[in-house]
Amino acid sequence: MQAMITTLLEYQHGETVLEGHVAYEESEMQKPLVLVAHDWTGRREFACYAAERIAELGYVGFALDMYGKGIFGADGDVEGNSALMAPYANDRALLRRRIRAALVAGRNIPQVKATQVAAIGYCFGGMCVLELARSGADVLGVVSIHGILAPGDIANEAIRAKVLCLHGHDDPMAPPEQVAAFQQEMTAARVDWQVHCYGLTMHAFTNPRANNPDFGTVFNADAKRRAHQSLKSFLAELFSSDRASA
Repeated sequence: MQAMITTLLEYQHGETVLEGHVAYEESEMQKPLVLVAHDWTGRREFACYAAERIAELGYVGFALDMYGKGIFGADGDVEGNSALMAPYANDRALLRRRIRAALVAGRNIPQVKATQVAAIGYCFGGMCVLELARSGADVLGVVSIHGILAPGDIANEAIRAKVLCLHGHDDPMAPPEQVAAFQQEMTAARVDWQVHCYGLTMHAFTNPRANNPDFGTVFNADAKRRAHQSLKSFLAELFSSDRASA
């Protein structure tokens, strides 16, 4: 079994210093990169753990930072977390620039094969990776996991990425009409898209700390297991394709 290497990586967007969490299994070979965009609480343990699970699949996981070094929210703090997320949710151009800074930083990690890049995101992070795709970024694919699907008021560039959304049908943050509108948006843009909906499943279903049915955030172990399997298959498809090896 190969040793897991983890390290913190500082990078910048303009004057803002950011700090990501890099994880990979020791190897002399360069590996595909998977950006991991955090939920509305910031790049905390949940995002770092997700990056390490990506590393266990044989890739480099990079839990990026949307807020700034040392800026974190807290579980259950709806008002505080909303305040952290709002500037980016309300200004999708800023959001796109911030996550594209992470893409540049990730591609510069020495262990990364820069032509093989994907991005996944949880909750707010799902919004982030979808905006990365909408920005026309040259990534192979993005995965939104219980993410916010609605676009902002900024025009889309030609979407190059394949798109997978792993979604709880009973998620109040992305109700069925939003899912339908998203599917129409992706179809009109001629995107290779998939949406997997899990019945009797709310928002944040992969997070064991989610236990607030009144707010609509509830952990669901079965949906988490199914989503992880779909994620594994999607990444394997991306990184073994002719496009990835070109």
